[in-house]
Amino acid sequence: MAEPSFRVITPAEAPQQQPAPKLPPGQYNLFTGELEPLPIDIPDPREPGEVQVDEGIALVKTADSSQLVLSGFGLFLRKKSERLLIKKGENLIYQFPFFRLTEVVIASRGIALSSDLVEELCERGVRVSFLDSRGQPYALLSSPMLTATVQARRAQLLAFHDHRGLAFAKAVVTGKISNQERLLRYFGKYLKKADPERFLSVEQTAKALRAQRARVGEVTGTHIDEARAALMGIEGVAGRLYWEGVRAIIAERVEFFGREHRGATDAVNSLLNYGYGILYSQVWGAVLNAGLEPFAGFLHVDRPGKPSLVLDLVEEFRQPVVDRAVIAHLNLGEEVKLVQGMLDTETRRTIVDRVMERLLATETYQGRRYQIRSIIQMQARRLASFLRGEGAYKAFSFKW
Repeated sequence: MAEPSFRVITPAEAPQQQPAPKLPPGQYNLFTGELEPLPIDIPDPREPGEVQVDEGIALVKTADSSQLVLSGFGLFLRKKSERLLIKKGENLIYQFPFFRLTEVVIASRGIALSSDLVEELCERGVRVSFLDSRGQPYALLSSPMLTATVQARRAQLLAFHDHRGLAFAKAVVTGKISNQERLLRYFGKYLKKADPERFLSVEQTAKALRAQRARVGEVTGTHIDEARAALMGIEGVAGRLYWEGVRAIIAERVEFFGREHRGATDAVNSLLNYGYGILYSQVWGAVLNAGLEPFAGFLHVDRPGKPSLVLDLVEEFRQPVVDRAVIAHLNLGEEVKLVQGMLDTETRRTIVDRVMERLLATETYQGRRYQIRSIIQMQARRLASFLRGEGAYKAFSFKW
């Protein structure tokens, strides 16, 4: 029987494998099983960061979820199957799967939502936050069933009249002053060689803040009403020191005369106020998710329409989230444009990016690394547990 013969084929003679044709961007319909085309590619959710989808539409992504920020007049949002659709006129310009969303932020006028979409987002626990042109939140949509527990609220109201309310208020002031000191030291270290005189000024201010923080422990009382004036006095002195330190840090970049809250028309205060508006919506959502009453605070007094507990909890996150983002923005020499005393669209978009970067940044919390926005959620739940008599409450302080 003849032996089979073999011949070695060279690489040049081997048949070349043709690459598979690239399919158009698509998404499977979970109900029909068919691949449906999409107007644009859905960004890879494994790549954190921000994607500018279209003019006025930004997607802020983490490894497992996303926040959709919308600020384009004439947009219409609706639901289709398992996706959120965004239309402008008759044109479908974007769609995104619900399971990847954690929050939808409506940051301008002229945006409409369908009732079907609102119902779907509420059922999935996706918050819808509404911000005005200055970045201040004026509404937040969330399902009441997500916080359908009364124990935390009852404990919260009772705590106003005993040591728990005072202990929480003292923790808030201590945490805020600690973060003020640490942020000054964080930015001050870059002045040590570049401008020793300014560095010494910032260092002296930081030491003065540490002294004010020590005074908080001396405040006594049986409930918050007996000690609020003393705590607010310490916070006021610390605030004046802190903003003097901030002015020294940004002196070479922009003119800053001091902190103004409402009606501010200068660049620094406008950036701060807009950034705080974004932070307020994050904290407000965390308070609701923890089953707490946002309008019953401790350090901040109760007033109609004033979410005093939200304002309490915001205090420990101002410096690591907003102030750090704004000071870095100014120190980099990035342009700030004002139109009739208000930030223009491009500047607002930029500061949203910077604040969201800070919310997505990781910090050490109870020995582990977490995103700051997750720490906000955990602090709200920690407060609820404390008010129910389960453990102590300690304000969040970032590492510098």
